[in-house]
Amino acid sequence: MQPLHTPLSSPASQALQDISTLELAQALAERLTLTDADWHRLKSNRPVRAREQAAMALVYLLKDQPEEALLRLQQSVGWLDRSISAPPCPSHGTKAPSASADL
Repeated sequence: MQPLHTPLSSPASQALQDISTLELAQALAERLTLTDADWHRLKSNRPVRAREQAAMALVYLLKDQPEEALLRLQQSVGWLDRSISAPPCPSHGTKAPSASADL
């Protein structure tokens, strides 16, 4: 297993030193957030959704908002342990129940 902390020596790594930890976390969260174009394809992809929520949790932790961070971490775990599922597509809304649904 590789160590979690390695010295920053490449030019790209040195450039990252000028960016705050919060900015790095926000960039990661933005990169991992599902876009409208990817919603239908990835909405039920558990690893993708878990990463999305975990990254947002890190942002909230760095903003000293532990309650929000905990909610996102719980959602991340829920994706991984299969205790939550994707909500309906936000652009489709909810369908009105049909008359046969009452039978």
